[in-house]
Amino acid sequence: MTDGTQAPAAEPAAPVDEELRALAAVPGVTLARRELGELVAEARREAAFGLLKTLRDQFAFQQVVDICGVDYPERAERFDIVYNLLSVTRNARVRVIIRTDETHPVASVSSLWPCAPWWEREIWDLFGVRFDGLEDHRRILTDYGFEGYPLRKDFPLTGYVEVRYDEDRKEVVYDKVRLTQEFRNFDFLSPWEGMTLLPGDEKVDRRHRP
Repeated sequence: MTDGTQAPAAEPAAPVDEELRALAAVPGVTLARRELGELVAEARREAAFGLLKTLRDQFAFQQVVDICGVDYPERAERFDIVYNLLSVTRNARVRVIIRTDETHPVASVSSLWPCAPWWEREIWDLFGVRFDGLEDHRRILTDYGFEGYPLRKDFPLTGYVEVRYDEDRKEVVYDKVRLTQEFRNFDFLSPWEGMTLLPGDEKVDRRHRP
């Protein structure tokens, strides 16, 4: 016997994201998720090349739009190498994130995408991450004699050397950075922080002020 009340209807199950599930099943992927509607995969450094080849050949991500680096100095594997891939036929994007450090190189994808060496050279130049299989590790954005890697978080803002034109030698020369003045703290009373009489106020007839 029932009391005439009906049990609440079960909520419909959330739709299964088949694309995300397929990405998570690819060997080498440690975490797959969506951010702002786009696929993101984190993967092991050793499996990066095979994963990216699978995404190109089996998931139709034909183009690599960008390869960039991010520095997190507080981590043991301080660098993220980020690959942004585009599928033209499916109108879809995926971001693949690989972690590494200063000593372990990442496999080059120059054999998968001929344009990749430009970005890999930028990452080597600015972060100091080497790519195994990249034939050309010359600097691409800084000078050949540049010291350090300028996009690392611990690189000094002033750098180590400065470039100037020497009028006597008639050529461009490199010097150690010389600051024209040290940082100074100007500790004085600002007109907006306590002055009750500003220049020109003496001309105002205060008798007619409310």
